[in-house]
Amino acid sequence: MAQDLADATLDELREALAPIVAANAAFDGWNGAALDAAADSLGIDRDVAHLAFPGGAVTMIDAWFASIDRALAERFTPEALAAMKIRQRITTLVEARLDIASPNREALRRALAILAMPQNAARGARLGWRSADVMWRLAGDSATDYNHYTKRAMLGGIYAATVAVFLQDDSDSHADTRAFLARRIENIMQFEKAKAQFLGRTTHRPSLSRLIGRLRYPAI
Repeated sequence: MAQDLADATLDELREALAPIVAANAAFDGWNGAALDAAADSLGIDRDVAHLAFPGGAVTMIDAWFASIDRALAERFTPEALAAMKIRQRITTLVEARLDIASPNREALRRALAILAMPQNAARGARLGWRSADVMWRLAGDSATDYNHYTKRAMLGGIYAATVAVFLQDDSDSHADTRAFLARRIENIMQFEKAKAQFLGRTTHRPSLSRLIGRLRYPAI
């Protein structure tokens, strides 16, 4: 491994180090000690490793979340996800994401505590949005209108709430987390169904503003 990284760029070093930093962060916290331990395990010079994470803890967390995104994308083929209904795709992707993070659950707890600090809140929000975006893209979503944003906002909320349950869940195979996720997604699906029905009823309904406009400015 050390030989493979001998000529690696800082980006490549960051990718290689991130999951190992997370494994050490469960014990050492998201700090230089965790990074040094990860660098030692890969035979990377400590000073060079620190250059790969100029932003400290938040940069390490960002890189770890990105590594989870990559692992999630590698876990499923587009064909496998396309064969599922949309509800199953989202459920499967959220559960898989938590499964990937599961070995480092304490590191995730510490990471979220750091991102919740006022000075890191904006960065935390961006990382949450990125996670939701990755899952929707893997699910095959290509919306570019307002649905692009509402879908990611809703999934981001679902994911954040599910992670909060996951961090406290000691049930077998995280059954409580899975049940919570299923209920939240069911609530969203019911909301989307009701919204579609409402829009269907109003699509061909006369527009009052358009009617008034025609009265004021009749076509010539």
